[in-house]
Amino acid sequence: MLKTRVIMTAALALATLAHAEVRIGVVVSSTGPAASLGIPEKNTVALLPQTIGGQKITYIILDDASDTTTAVTNTRKLIQDSKVDLILGTTTTPASLAMIDVAAESKTPMISLAASEGIIKPVDAKKTWVFKTPQTDAIMAAAIIDHMAKNGVKTLGYIGFNDAYGEGWYNEIKKYADQKNIRIMVNERYGRSDSSVTGQALKLVAAKPDAVLIGASGVPAVLPQKTLNDRGYKGKVYQTHGVANADFLRVGGKDVEGAILPVGPVLVADQLPATNPTRKVGLDYMNSYEAKYGKGTVSGFGGHMWDASLILKKAIPAALKKAKPGTAEFRSALRDAIEGTKNVIGTHGIFNFSSTDHLGLDARSRVMVQVVNGDWKLLK
Repeated sequence: MLKTRVIMTAALALATLAHAEVRIGVVVSSTGPAASLGIPEKNTVALLPQTIGGQKITYIILDDASDTTTAVTNTRKLIQDSKVDLILGTTTTPASLAMIDVAAESKTPMISLAASEGIIKPVDAKKTWVFKTPQTDAIMAAAIIDHMAKNGVKTLGYIGFNDAYGEGWYNEIKKYADQKNIRIMVNERYGRSDSSVTGQALKLVAAKPDAVLIGASGVPAVLPQKTLNDRGYKGKVYQTHGVANADFLRVGGKDVEGAILPVGPVLVADQLPATNPTRKVGLDYMNSYEAKYGKGTVSGFGGHMWDASLILKKAIPAALKKAKPGTAEFRSALRDAIEGTKNVIGTHGIFNFSSTDHLGLDARSRVMVQVVNGDWKLLK
């Protein structure tokens, strides 16, 4: 009799831990310097499925205000108080890197929406819980250097954020530049909230490189290009995929005309050839987003959130076969299911995860574009 009571008590405790829905905690930068990236990510959540595999999905969204400490606090709150099964976010590289420890400690799978390769590599004991959907700086840096080499660039100037994003981009661009014998002449940094980069721009202009790469994201990436223009720089200006949103075009205006950058295919889905496998998925997302938020509002950043949902559409049903939401067993099963996900055609590319690759994208996840007449033009 006593044994029966013990078994019943244990079963009741387990049932209490589980819940009848999959809870997804979302951390994005919907305010602060990275808001132009985080707002389309937040907006996209409203378009995500409310049920997957017959299970209700609840999204709990918190704003980190583009602040690393707040992102970590939000992650702890979602895991400890809201008992989420998975974390989606956050928008920026520094904050995503800081969130990894929290996800690993609690053994909660996390899908980052930030770019740096350092978020997922190497896949060690901590990063085994972390995945991401944006193309890495390495994938995009290779595309930039390839374009430079084909267009006669021999010397390069660099100005980037004075944080993990800017440093990660410099390291990757230098690696590929060395392979193509492109010499980096100037290496400068600035803060995301800085109002002037005149000193850095003067050094770049004085060096007269064939091209300048701006290793920044969102609206703050406008400042260096505008300052270079004002100081008479006539070379090519490259940006990263971190600027691939309508706010960059709106705020930059004529100051960002001619910028060249790699982007996910979704940003120019309507310009892709019919044979491109991501065209249909990209157009579906574009049409859904613009139907709700207005024509011309779609961005690559919201596409990263959409792609995370497409991955979860495959992974959640697999995890549900092994455990109930709200339990450690389900979180572990969900992590395993994400890692085993193959051939998910997203807005940015085709995802094939593995135990050593927690991004799963290849060269099909990038195209080169140029800002022409205030819009994105696919470069052939």
